[in-house]
Amino acid sequence: MAEKEDIQIEDDFIAEDDDETTDAPAEVAKTNLTKRRIIDNLLEERRLQKQLNDFDFDL
Repeated sequence: MAEKEDIQIEDDFIAEDDDETTDAPAEVAKTNLTKRRIIDNLLEERRLQKQLNDFDFDL
């Protein structure tokens, strides 16, 4: 029965974490911005690679 008590304590602990959502929107925004920057960098790299492939080096 001690295991059930531990589970109840863990559930309560998770519920307490859910109450502290004041920092969550800032973290989500920061994560989304980071993901967007990564995507932008990858797209820029692809665009530059395409330009290099299309460039005629035999001037």
